[in-house]
Amino acid sequence: MENSPKFRIGWPGFKTLDRYILRKFLGTYFFAIAMIIVVVVVFDYVEKVDDFTELKAPLKAVIFDYYLNFIPFFINQFSNLFTFIACIFFTSKLAYQTEITAMLSGGMSFKRLMWPYFLGAMAITLLSLGLSLWLIPYSQRTLVDFESRYRKNRQNFQFDRNIYRQIEPGTFAYVRDFTKNGYQARYFALEHYEKGAIVSSVEAADVKFNPETHRWTAPRYVRRMRDSLGEESFSQHRNLDTLINLDINELGRVSDLIKTMTIGELNEFLAQQREKGSDSINIIEVERQARFAYPLATFILTLIGVSLSSRKVRGGTGLHIGIGTALCFSYILFNRFFSEFAKGGTMPPQIAVWIPNAIFLFIAVYLYRKAPK
Repeated sequence: MENSPKFRIGWPGFKTLDRYILRKFLGTYFFAIAMIIVVVVVFDYVEKVDDFTELKAPLKAVIFDYYLNFIPFFINQFSNLFTFIACIFFTSKLAYQTEITAMLSGGMSFKRLMWPYFLGAMAITLLSLGLSLWLIPYSQRTLVDFESRYRKNRQNFQFDRNIYRQIEPGTFAYVRDFTKNGYQARYFALEHYEKGAIVSSVEAADVKFNPETHRWTAPRYVRRMRDSLGEESFSQHRNLDTLINLDINELGRVSDLIKTMTIGELNEFLAQQREKGSDSINIIEVERQARFAYPLATFILTLIGVSLSSRKVRGGTGLHIGIGTALCFSYILFNRFFSEFAKGGTMPPQIAVWIPNAIFLFIAVYLYRKAPK
């Protein structure tokens, strides 16, 4: 109790208590994040120092291009976990010292006690939204470029070597052995379907893509035609030069590519893929919904943390942290579980991504009602 702020219940001295709780809550959160970042960076550097040394990665690039862009991703990835731990650790300490009992006995409502916690949760949520919607996509581009140059056995995940995409209803493009360096493909095919059957195709080898004009060119190509009786004919031609509705950004594994897109770019890409009838719509929609659902869960987990740890129990802080950590990891597990259902098309992404939030909101309300009043 001797380190606690002096406050009086029932008059404007609440502001002092609010500042105390908010400062301790956010302070514990950022301290926990900073400590784990130091540990993770040290272990990551030890693991990758051989690659950095062998490939002659400049120290400046290692610090500013790699770790400075790695840290925001890590913070956002585990933000909810550290919010939960910080909330439980600080609140459990207040409960153990009977300070929460004193506040409630003095006339403060539990709802009023939650106010500074929700202010802290709002600050963390806004930070997480800023990271996931704008900053992290930019940082991922630099991170990917660094790893493609200074990591052994690491391919630039922005581009697939083999791509099969629907570029408009009934029309598919197939690109094999595509390489970013030189923008070349060993094989290219443009296929047209009617009623589920292929009716014509254009095929070419040693194809080049011009990133400025967005045109595909090849010295020779073959045109195949199939009539209504199923008979096939083909003819050979020179100098393929075609413009198709396939952006260079689509020549990549969608699950990796969308992580480098800001929310505006992601929305445009989703609309574009909807027009083409792409089979990657669910993957893109899951990513879009998760960028909002995960940060907003901070409020739910904060309510769970305070409600759970505000009661003094025999196990003390350790028991609260153990139960809280189990709940938080359960939330992460539910997130992964329902996201995979959505990506596979079993459930609509707009519902599947938000189901964990709904489940844990129910748990939060239950614990809130059971919390000491």
